Amino acid sequence: MRKQILAAVVGFFCCVGVANAQNTQQEIERYRQMIADGNPAELFEAKGEGIWKQKRGPRNVSLEQCDLGKGPGVVKDVYVELPRYFKDADRVMDLETRIVHCMVTLQGFKPEDAKRNPFSTADRTSDMESIVAFVTAESKGSKMNVAVSHPKEREMYQIGEKMFFYRAGPHDFACATCHGEDSKRIRLQDLPNLTAQKDAQRAYTTWPAYRVSQSTVRTFQWRLNDCFRQQRFPNMEFTSDASVALTMFLARNANGGVFAAPALKR
Repeated sequence: MRKQILAAVVGFFCCVGVANAQNTQQEIERYRQMIADGNPAELFEAKGEGIWKQKRGPRNVSLEQCDLGKGPGVVKDVYVELPRYFKDADRVMDLETRIVHCMVTLQGFKPEDAKRNPFSTADRTSDMESIVAFVTAESKGSKMNVAVSHPKEREMYQIGEKMFFYRAGPHDFACATCHGEDSKRIRLQDLPNLTAQKDAQRAYTTWPAYRVSQSTVRTFQWRLNDCFRQQRFPNMEFTSDASVALTMFLARNANGGVFAAPALKR
């Protein structure tokens, strides 16, 4: 009898737990719908466009001749094909890496100055995040189409895949610890399985995003950096091959997904 009562109690609380999880997810979705109108990211997009067109740096030129993969100055639909191999640099680059490259080669910035302050803080906004918001918005509605046709693109994808599953740090974590299986969550947040195409599409195509809780736009590079922080890994160097490789792996997994960023997140 005691076993039967115990089984009934456990069954009851399991059902309650499932119901609460479902209700919580429904409320989160309702919250997202409520804040969906009037995305403040548009303000960052406008600021980023201004910075893109502004003459800056030691050479006093704009970024309007920066080639992001479709020719000098073209920003339409470039993000959905990044990262990609750039012959002039003989390197695979994501968006931020290519912007830094253009700031150095076109505008005359020193590399350390071009890479300074890539993320906003409580008392300082980041020009880089605004530029990224502007460029990525020009790909909204297009499908992800990241190629691995060049040998260096394939190599970068393979490195990113190894990084995704590599376990290390004081908690023996990997990216896959949180994002390698279905139906995982942390607190109230569902964790997408980034090895599954549907989840990878849904997750990757909504970055960058305006974070309501932080009152600023956050880029995908920031998201990777914050994941490393939570895993207690060393800081990921901005525009490093490691950051590009991991982005390459995740972006490629999202191929076919419709790009919908800058999005709005809690």
